Amino acid sequence: MGKNKLKKFAEMETMDCVFQFPFAVIKDNTCPMRGHWNELYFHNDNPIVLELGCGKGEYAVGLGKRFPGKNYIGVDIKGARMWTGAKQVTLDHMTNVAFLRTSIEFIDRLFAPGEVSEIWITFPDPQMKNENKRLTGTRFLKNYRNILKDGGLVHLKTDSPFLYTYTDALIKENKLPVEVNTSNLYSSGLADDILEIKTHYERQWLERGLTIKYLQFHLPHDVELREPDIEIEPDTYRSYHRDQMVFNDLE
Repeated sequence: MGKNKLKKFAEMETMDCVFQFPFAVIKDNTCPMRGHWNELYFHNDNPIVLELGCGKGEYAVGLGKRFPGKNYIGVDIKGARMWTGAKQVTLDHMTNVAFLRTSIEFIDRLFAPGEVSEIWITFPDPQMKNENKRLTGTRFLKNYRNILKDGGLVHLKTDSPFLYTYTDALIKENKLPVEVNTSNLYSSGLADDILEIKTHYERQWLERGLTIKYLQFHLPHDVELREPDIEIEPDTYRSYHRDQMVFNDLE
């Protein structure tokens, strides 16, 4: 591990906006913040919004600045990236943004039922070969539903035609209520102040001519979630291994 990463990890240990819990706490389901994020950190009753796979935390910080009446938590396992957003929150003295370093698969052990109002998923790995690892797959949606208010919102922004097609099919299979569905966000006229926030990777995709897809849907508690039975053409570039891509959009 490089000295720069070690320095960032050390600095994050001193930041009040960063939370990192030992695996034993997660395993035993004894996280002291679970059910108490508003009480113990934000000190208000405002809605909590998560950015999952937050990377550098661009959405968590951007939304926090635009909407001081909501509380935002960026979640990622990679602390060196998260340091960027946490540093900005610390320097700007923002009180409605926090960061949580953990694996997303444990999310329902760190938040109580109904504690979260919205979830943002921004440019995740599409996991074309493993539906159980897709952040919009039924395995993860069931975990989200454990912490979301009934009918809470899920937002997906992605460059991946594969993940967009898969998630769209899953929504239709389960008849989930949809607010927004577009395969070309910035040509749709739908991009507003919120959606104009761009992550590090989103700017890369746009520079290379890729279109951005966006889905916003509700996740009711009374739906028995099922995987769609659909064959999907793989992406023509590798959304993982981002240094080895061929940038040809399918659209």
